[in-house]
Amino acid sequence: MLMAGKNVLVVNDLNFESEVMNSDQPVLVDFTATWCGPCRQIAPFIDQLADEYAGRAKVVKLDIDESPSTAARFGIRGVPTLYVFKGGRIVAQQQGAAPKTILARLIDTGIGA
Repeated sequence: MLMAGKNVLVVNDLNFESEVMNSDQPVLVDFTATWCGPCRQIAPFIDQLADEYAGRAKVVKLDIDESPSTAARFGIRGVPTLYVFKGGRIVAQQQGAAPKTILARLIDTGIGA
C-alpha cells in the first residue's frame, strides 16, 4: 500500500483514465513502487508539491506493481518516473529521483503548456 500525503491521490488501472487523462488540470504522475528506495526519498517532495499546487495541478501516485497495465501503456521501465499530463498528453517527464525544484519545474511546465 502506498503512503501519500493528504493532497496526493493514489490512482490505479481502474481510475487512471478519469483522474489523469480526463483531468481539466495538469497532473503530475509519480510512477512508483513500495520497494523503491529513491521513490521513498522523493515522497516528501511529492507530498509538499501536492500541497503547494493544490487547486492548480493534481499530484497522483501510481504503484507499478498494483497497476501493471497502466505502467506498460506508458513504457515505464524504472521507478521513480514522473510524467506531467495535460489534456491527456505528456508535456513533461523526469526519470529517476530529482530535487524538489526540478519536480516543481515539471508541474510549472504543465501549467504553462
